[in-house]
Amino acid sequence: MTEPVLRTETLSKRFGGLAAVSDVALDLRHGEVHAVIGPNGAGKTTLINLLSGDLAPSSGSILFEGREIAGLAADRIARLGIARSFQRTTIFRDFSAFENCRLAAQARLPTSMRFVRPALSQRAVSDAARRVLALVGLEAAAERRASALSHGEQRQLEIAMTLATKPKVLLLDEPLAGMGAEESRHIVALIAALAERHAVLLVEHDMDAVFSIARRLTVMVNGRVLESGTPEAIRESAAVQEAYLGGAEPQP
Repeated sequence: MTEPVLRTETLSKRFGGLAAVSDVALDLRHGEVHAVIGPNGAGKTTLINLLSGDLAPSSGSILFEGREIAGLAADRIARLGIARSFQRTTIFRDFSAFENCRLAAQARLPTSMRFVRPALSQRAVSDAARRVLALVGLEAAAERRASALSHGEQRQLEIAMTLATKPKVLLLDEPLAGMGAEESRHIVALIAALAERHAVLLVEHDMDAVFSIARRLTVMVNGRVLESGTPEAIRESAAVQEAYLGGAEPQP
């Protein structure tokens, strides 16, 4: 088994007297999808916010390739190689799909804030934008305005924007939310393909999708890890069935 690219130890986040995340230990390895599941309010999105730097932890450790990153700003964490998507699509709706990806790729550069040079003159940035659009299947839609894309295509675009930053770790927060069956199948196949070259942490309520692509699952309840293991182990866990699933197999 490969060493974790991302690891947390006793990671906690408190909001006043509320422990949204408490003593979470989690390993994420290159080449796998690690899904985090649990009921609403379990702390899943808060966990992603901690890993991405959108929130600073109250205590605990986040190690990325052996380096402590807990408390670093989100932009620094992104430059290190950790990218995230959000529950709600975060794209520039009035820009084309290509322009969205070009801006994301440009943000990865150390000179991203130097606006004197025309952005389109940066051939590497434009090439990177077109490459990630092709990777997610949006090459033909490159010049379409983002607002004109379907909901599924907008989610594909958001994933393309994360890939434009050249990440090693992808944090995907409910990428299938609001999708129909065909769109969901397409995104599931895309995530499975991305896992071949990235470490993917997936928060998702679609249990059919989760169990079809996740190599490892972590179940959270009330901010704590209830159990972590293979999909088979989670399905058979009496603790998971009792505390989260109500005695049945995993459901949203």
